[in-house]
Amino acid sequence: QVQLVESGGGLVQAGGSLRLSCAASRRTFSTYAAGWFRQAPGKEREFVAGINWSATTTQYADFVKGRFTISRDNAKSTVYLQMNSLKPEDTAVYYCAVERSRPWMVRVGANEYDYWGQGTQVTVSS
Repeated sequence: QVQLVESGGGLVQAGGSLRLSCAASRRTFSTYAAGWFRQAPGKEREFVAGINWSATTTQYADFVKGRFTISRDNAKSTVYLQMNSLKPEDTAVYYCAVERSRPWMVRVGANEYDYWGQGTQVTVSS
């Protein structure tokens, strides 16, 4: 069992930045791939960004390319999402998740992830 705790969400004006963090409870975090997803009211949860266990591979949804950066620090068992040039349509609850079966890859499907955090609210005002 892995517990994930997100932090760093909040209210920001359009064009601003936020940095989300996701701390994992286990030292074996380095053996998991990680991802960030988001869910806006009335919409399905969608993939935002993912990173493999060694941080050698990352993948982004088209709507965040060039604005968001995912990274990880395995020594701290933490994955980050740096969000720049935020837009009102980025408003959502952001979730981190980890996956253990093929950690050398980046997964984009929510059902491919094994453990989830509780989510952190990001609100971007216009």
